[in-house]
Amino acid sequence: MAEGDPGRKLSPSDSREAALAFISTLGADARLPAAADLPDAHSALVRAILSSTVVSASPDPRVSCTITVSPAVTNSYNTLHGGAVAAVAEAVGMACARAAAGDKEMFLGELSTAYLAAARLHSEVDVEALILRKGRSVVVTTIEFRLKDTKKLCYTSRATFYIMPAASL
Repeated sequence: MAEGDPGRKLSPSDSREAALAFISTLGADARLPAAADLPDAHSALVRAILSSTVVSASPDPRVSCTITVSPAVTNSYNTLHGGAVAAVAEAVGMACARAAAGDKEMFLGELSTAYLAAARLHSEVDVEALILRKGRSVVVTTIEFRLKDTKKLCYTSRATFYIMPAASL
């Protein structure tokens, strides 16, 4: 059988070699910069692409900001990486939830994101979070990502934050 034949059974060493070659093509074997090992490196990366934050606490809590798609947060297609979309949605959603609930201790319980279009390298994206529902122990936000130049919706997320009971603090 030919090497690329799907009916051919690979030996364990051939399987390992094929898997490592695949990982290498993704760039997953590359060494991370030293800054990535620092505490809170993930938050610093998210903060580095956010700018122009506007927070409105009343009457309807709202958080608006702009992100610039830099090479640090792109995938191999030079578009905003899906993980970066989720990280920004969490950060902006949390800021909106805190504007609604005050400085209470809370955590992200659920996050769903729809990837509708791609934000390309060096493009600017307007991000806006609004409160969908607020209760004693839960805040639900919606986060929209729109391309700044066309206003086209490219990503949308819904985040549910749970407020920690005061007794557990």
